[in-house]
Amino acid sequence: MTLTVRWLSAGVLGLALLALGGWFWQQGHEDDGAPQGGEIALPSTHGDFALSSLGEEQLGAIYFGYTYCPDVCPMTLAVVRQALGQLAPELAERVVPVMISVDPERDTLARLEEYMGYFGDEFIGVRGSEAQLAEVAERYGIFWRRVEMEASAMGYTVDHGASLYLVDRDGEIRRRVLYSSTPHALIEALRQELGEG
Repeated sequence: MTLTVRWLSAGVLGLALLALGGWFWQQGHEDDGAPQGGEIALPSTHGDFALSSLGEEQLGAIYFGYTYCPDVCPMTLAVVRQALGQLAPELAERVVPVMISVDPERDTLARLEEYMGYFGDEFIGVRGSEAQLAEVAERYGIFWRRVEMEASAMGYTVDHGASLYLVDRDGEIRRRVLYSSTPHALIEALRQELGEG
């Protein structure tokens, strides 16, 4: 093996390890300690939203994302829609899908209403101030950070965790569902938490 090939191999390996390390850091940061959960009460596309206003047999499917997200957010919301479509109707009616914006600078309620409408009338978009978002995100163990993109018309993107939280009216996190491009894990979690299966 020539010296050049060895250096190239070492460089590729180094980049791979950096990328993997960043992924593990993000996962670990989202998992630091057990999330407390608790009340979420913020303006939404359906009026003022509060977990405490859910019915006793309802669960919020809470996701932290943003409307300019190019891939993970629309995929996750599509997975929620698929899961609801595959649940028995009486179970699906007990699930309230909610996305809390991690981009309050751009995600107005009007924009959230249009965006959430692509997934279904029952999907609720929630936003708060930066301070309100930080407080809720801390209690739910959510990681997010703004990443500037000077060469892009978007200006910036937002790195964020991709888990869904099944939360009851008392703010108790009943289940955390890891990101998946298929609805199977979410369907199973919902059936278990809603009393079927």
